[in-house]
Amino acid sequence: MWTIIRPIEWLTKVFGHIGGFIIAPLIVSMVWEVISRRFFDAPTMWAYELSYMLMGTSFIFALAFALQLRRHIRVDFLYDSISLKKQSMIDLIGFAILVLPGTILLLGGLWDFLAYAYEKDLRSGQSVWNPVVWPVRVGFVIGFILLVLQIISEILKCILVLMGHDVPRPAADETPAMTKP
Repeated sequence: MWTIIRPIEWLTKVFGHIGGFIIAPLIVSMVWEVISRRFFDAPTMWAYELSYMLMGTSFIFALAFALQLRRHIRVDFLYDSISLKKQSMIDLIGFAILVLPGTILLLGGLWDFLAYAYEKDLRSGQSVWNPVVWPVRVGFVIGFILLVLQIISEILKCILVLMGHDVPRPAADETPAMTKP
């Protein structure tokens, strides 16, 4: 199973970091917009659209990475007080029955959303710039493919724990330490 888990987790981490680096051009474009608008009385025609496209892409790329680092939302006050095997059973049921099927359905919808935008040469309609939207939608599809893969990785890790194998948790500097009760 590790031959499946390791490449998925590496890919998730790479795109998570790419999502983080996308914040830099977002900041630069927003600062430029403020300077252009306030000091030169010449607002840009592209900053608004670029900002929501970059922020959306960054957020979508971070979804799987947050799951990998166990930074997603969960009710911890009960979860943390039970054994690692019980935690894995809860996670396995949740991921396999609820999260994975729903995410796959969303991915299918996003694929249709992307195909429609590409076929119709759909434009944003939000500003004078009016760029095509399919490149951003490609990012959404990539992000949800990564999320599906990371969910599969989490399911496999749960199975390994239930089989009695040690599964390393994210490093302490990346996420709060998780210890076996």
